[in-house]
Amino acid sequence: MRPLKWRQLGDILIRDKGVPEGVVRQALREQESTQQRLGEILREKGEASEIVLTEALATQSGMEYVAEPKVKTSALHLLTTVPISYAKENLAVPLEIDGQTIRLAVVDPGNNQILNDLSVLTGCRIIPCLAEPDKLIAAINQGYEALSGGGDNSVGDIGQEESEAVPLEDLLDTSDEAPIIRFVNNLLTQAYRQRASDIHIEPFETEMIVRYRVDGLLYEVQRPPYRALSNIISRLKIMANLDIAEKRLPQDGRFSIRIAGKQADIRMSTLPTAFGERVVLRLLDKSSGMLGLEDIGIDTAMLPQIKKMIQKSHGIFLVTGPTGAGKTTTLYSALLDINSQQQNIITVEDPIEYQLPGVGQIQVNSKVDLGFAQGLRSILRQDPDVIMVGEIRDSETAKIAVQAALTGHLVFSTLHTNDSAGALARLVEMGVEPFLAASALVGVLAQRLVRTVCPYCRASYQPEKQLLAELFDGTEVPTQATFYRGRGCSHCMDVGYLGRTGLYELLEVTDPIRHLVTSNADAATIRQQALKMGMRSLRQAGLAKVLAGETTVEEILRVTQEEV
Repeated sequence: MRPLKWRQLGDILIRDKGVPEGVVRQALREQESTQQRLGEILREKGEASEIVLTEALATQSGMEYVAEPKVKTSALHLLTTVPISYAKENLAVPLEIDGQTIRLAVVDPGNNQILNDLSVLTGCRIIPCLAEPDKLIAAINQGYEALSGGGDNSVGDIGQEESEAVPLEDLLDTSDEAPIIRFVNNLLTQAYRQRASDIHIEPFETEMIVRYRVDGLLYEVQRPPYRALSNIISRLKIMANLDIAEKRLPQDGRFSIRIAGKQADIRMSTLPTAFGERVVLRLLDKSSGMLGLEDIGIDTAMLPQIKKMIQKSHGIFLVTGPTGAGKTTTLYSALLDINSQQQNIITVEDPIEYQLPGVGQIQVNSKVDLGFAQGLRSILRQDPDVIMVGEIRDSETAKIAVQAALTGHLVFSTLHTNDSAGALARLVEMGVEPFLAASALVGVLAQRLVRTVCPYCRASYQPEKQLLAELFDGTEVPTQATFYRGRGCSHCMDVGYLGRTGLYELLEVTDPIRHLVTSNADAATIRQQALKMGMRSLRQAGLAKVLAGETTVEEILRVTQEEV
């Protein structure tokens, strides 16, 4: 379908979309040798966004551009005639039907095959319109998920059917009608859609509760019939290759699934309780990719200091904080920053959460007596440059890590302490000689995760004076300061927060700090000295996030309630 006055795509990009002529000309020259499409070349070079290219294609082809494609309820029945795999392969989905006319969203205006196929299948006239690839895939996933009924609609179908194993395939593309299988698939799909990090299945005396952990907090999502507990857990055990007959002992396993075309790894843990087995599933999105140090919320002024520490030839760099504070993610980001072919990097972890290309990763295995200390000893015989120990849990691991740092290795690890100063005192408590701890440590990064304000329902507000006084702790509240919070919407599950960012407190181990450590000073004394030398506390870091409009006063006070 060409417009009456057909124009070259390059001409549209230059004249209508403001892409520099020189950039387009260069891309056209590359097109002659690579045979790539003009839009692909410009997209790869970052010279034109997806929306600009799609709008230009719409102008060239005379098609309508759809900014937010969505399958209308009246058109859902059309999806039963088109498998989701076919829709994704051809990047096309019907949006609505009006009488004998179907409006079809596509990415490629030249793909007439899908138009002919759908016309034959439905007997209707097909009107194509253009949408961006990412948004079209999202519309496909949402449409087929709505067609399947979502998690809640499958609850009432749960009976006492036998569970069967399924291969690794996209859960949105499965056609299995067994209620238990369908319920579990929908449970995982809904959790993925709501960005849950964990799924909790909790049995009580007369009921079963399912909760999702989203942005660090748990939310109840449904209460399936208690009679289905055994079958649901059996189904999950089969997927994780666990013993379905063993209900008296805890079990741990893992399995992989595909949801909406993306692969996710799931760690499963079962625990026998008074009213049945309790299950926790940890969801790890393998397709999300690793985050760099610049992407995890570290202040731009602190970033060069951290990079200087992690690029040293030897020493220990520690990350501290409670469980779930994002310590491992920070260490992964640090390894990603320094990873190169010239470095031999080896890790020992429990468990390995993400695969790092070019890095040797060892999984702790208590069944064969392979703990952190044993793994660390073995790593030292592998000629490493950089070592990451998932956690320093005991005296033996602490002493080996310090010795490794003092003999020319850079060691990354985590500790469970409330703040950065507490890490130094904790190492001494573990039996490390104070002068060795002082010599080995190069820096300690304490961190917390705070929820960020939902951008879709963000609005200004005035916090209570008492909360402001507690947060600002005697300092003057800026007169021009504007505070924001979320009102609650469908994007953020009506809680006003969407996503998380990090708060960081960096203690650089300088000579004055080393002197205090060797003098057996307590954590409070070390902390006071670090603050005098310019260290920014977690609460001060949170205050900066509040003033930048990223989070709320209440959230910072909740997360840093012990940090004053």
